[in-house]
Order: sequence, then C-alpha cells, then structure tokens
Amino acid sequence: MRKAYPTWFAGGALILYGILVLLPSLLGLGYSFTDWSSYSSDIHWVGLANFKTILAPNSIYVSAIKNTVIFTIATIILKTVIALALALLLTSGVRRLAYLYRALIYLPALLPMVAVGIIFKSIFDPDAGLLNSMLRLVGLGGLAQHWLTNLSLALWSVIGVDTWKGVGYIMVILIAGILAIPREYYESASLDGASSWQAFIHITLPLLRPVLAVTTVLNLLYALRVFDIVYVLTNGGPGYATETVYTTIFNAFSLGQWGVATALSTVFLIIMIALGYVAIRVMSRPEVA
Repeated sequence: MRKAYPTWFAGGALILYGILVLLPSLLGLGYSFTDWSSYSSDIHWVGLANFKTILAPNSIYVSAIKNTVIFTIATIILKTVIALALALLLTSGVRRLAYLYRALIYLPALLPMVAVGIIFKSIFDPDAGLLNSMLRLVGLGGLAQHWLTNLSLALWSVIGVDTWKGVGYIMVILIAGILAIPREYYESASLDGASSWQAFIHITLPLLRPVLAVTTVLNLLYALRVFDIVYVLTNGGPGYATETVYTTIFNAFSLGQWGVATALSTVFLIIMIALGYVAIRVMSRPEVA
C-alpha cells in the first residue's frame, strides 16, 4: 500500500498542474486567435489578426518587446559584472568589516520593489530630487537631467534602479561560489608564478561558470517579467519609452483588449521558451574545458 503513495502523489500533482497551468495556458492560446474583449459579449475567430497587430512595425507591442530585451540584457550584464567585482573584492584575503559590507550591499534586495520605486522617484525629481541637487552642489549642474521623463534616459534610469536593488543578491550567490573553490588551486598557481589576473582567468572563472549560469538564469527569468519597478517609476512613459511586455499586457487587459493581450502573452511565451532552451544548453556544458 505504501508503494502506491508516490504514484498517487505524482498523479495528483499532474492533475493539479493540468488544471491550474496547462488548461489556462491552452485557453489563453485559443483566445489569442479571437476578438475577445470587454466591448462585446460575442467572441469571433479572427485568426492571426491579433498577432499581425502585435508584430506590426513601430507598434507599441514591438516597442515593449524591444524595451524588455534591452532591459534584460543590460541588467544581466550590469548585475553580473558589478556583483562579481564586489564578490572578488570581499573575498580577497582577510578584509576588516567584510561581513558588514556584504550585509549593507545585500540590504536593498530585502526592500519591497514598490518602496524602492517610490524612493527613487523622489530621488530622480528634476527640481528637488537628491540626485540633481547633489550634482548642482558639486558644480556639475550641467549633468542634471529629467531622468524619468527624458525619452533617451528613462529606460536607463529604470535599469539603474533595478541594478542597484538586485546586485547584492547576485553578489551573495557569487561569494558562496568563490568560497567553495579550494584554496589549494590558488596556492599552486602562486607557486607557479601566476598573477592574480591569470588566477582569475584560469581558475576562478572556469570553476565559477556553473554559478554564473545559475545567476544568469535567475536574472533572465526576473528581467523578462519585469513590471512593478516600471509601473511605479514611469508607468511605461514618457510615451512608450519604458513600456515592457508585462506593463503592456496589463494595460491591454485594463482597456478590455483581452484577445490582443493573450496574443502578446503567447508571443512572449515563445520568446521565453527559446531563451530558456538556450540557457539550459549553456548550463549543460562541461564545467571546465
């Protein structure tokens, strides 16, 4: 009787997965080919019309996908590079107050994203904000900007805030990976006359690659679904300069354009599956060549 428990558990899990995940996904896929909206109780099959609307050149939807890709690539690179530099700095030899520095850098990761957005919205205020005030105080008033309303700066301001909040989380993971590397490797390299840079290139990076793969996947999954920080800071503006896929889906559902919203979700699901496949392939490679 006890041997049947795993089978029952697996069967129940599959049924729940089908009801809670697969069924809504299939229904959404079906609705993406219709004119489902709040404006009419009738639903008609429209084929690929919604997808043509989404993928039309210069449409808000293409702009949202482009912004999401830029946000994803930029935050992954910035968080990884900065976190790796901090992790190396805080694990190189015995550093006084190293644990305090780690805690302080990690602290922003514990703050709610909505609270972070509200704080930085005040900091970025063009007239009374802390950032522009500090620039004017040190004689760099010419660098003061409308950080959240400038078409060319708004998205990068959001990227900067998200990087500030998330870099500590990635740093902690990388520190754990670095500390797991046997010290004997570095001692042997030092005896052979290897410099710190050579040890980093030939020891740290190869052995840290699995951890970097994990942090990259975590960053990827978060960045592709970014919504809250954009919604609080800019609400997708100015214009559509900071619109992401999830803010666009939210707005489309709010406006009652349910068919278009589900079609956009379907397109983005395909993109996420493709990127996830690439990430899995990268993670499945041997750790050291």
